[in-house]
Amino acid sequence: MFEDLRGRTGVVTGGARGIGLAVARSLAAEGVNLALLDLLDNVEEVAATIADEFDVRTLGHNLDVTDREATFAAFQRVRQELGVPQVLLTAAGIEVNKASVDTSAQEWRRVIDVNLTGTFFSTQAFATGLLVTGQPGSAILVASMSGTIVNVPQWAASYNASKAAVMHLGKSLAVEWASAGIRVNSISPGYVLTDLTQKIIYDEPSLLSDWVARIPQGRMATPDDLTGLVRFLASDASGYLTAQDLIIDGGYTAV
Repeated sequence: MFEDLRGRTGVVTGGARGIGLAVARSLAAEGVNLALLDLLDNVEEVAATIADEFDVRTLGHNLDVTDREATFAAFQRVRQELGVPQVLLTAAGIEVNKASVDTSAQEWRRVIDVNLTGTFFSTQAFATGLLVTGQPGSAILVASMSGTIVNVPQWAASYNASKAAVMHLGKSLAVEWASAGIRVNSISPGYVLTDLTQKIIYDEPSLLSDWVARIPQGRMATPDDLTGLVRFLASDASGYLTAQDLIIDGGYTAV
């Protein structure tokens, strides 16, 4: 338990399912009041369920993170209804698996726009509230081991490039905002069983055995495998840890 998190406000983009939802529930269990920002229509319902289960205040807000104006407006609503957020997790993201020569301009731009630009707009809006009020905070960006290695056997150059950029964006912002007490780190999960990866596996079933065979722990992660690390990064227990990318992949990148 991280008692210092109790009563703080957190924001999770992509919080209505997958990694974002698992982390949101984990933070709520620590007493964090939460805003879930997501394109999914059920985000308000998901937020209400978390509020009932964990007795915290929540807000569900429909958002396209690639829209800067809408993102800043969403964070303004969070500040008004829940207080200035001191914790941020950017879990909104998409992937396109396709040979690079066949990837369209629209597909490339969409992946970069959601994964990188959307993360930047979210961190901008998050830091704005903290800089105005002089409060410290912790932003945790969801990158990927794909920013460090090249995935095989599938090809995903746009995704890999976007996640490598997210990692370096985190380091850049961490240095820029360090004197204000705003920490920025990224986490780089390996293969995680989410709606996104389930769809990829459904479209190409052989990928599952290929992926698992390369993971020393012999299994894909679940979203819950990431929650302990995120809670640590959100809390004061990691107060001297910033500008880092932490890979959590069951040993995949070590071999």
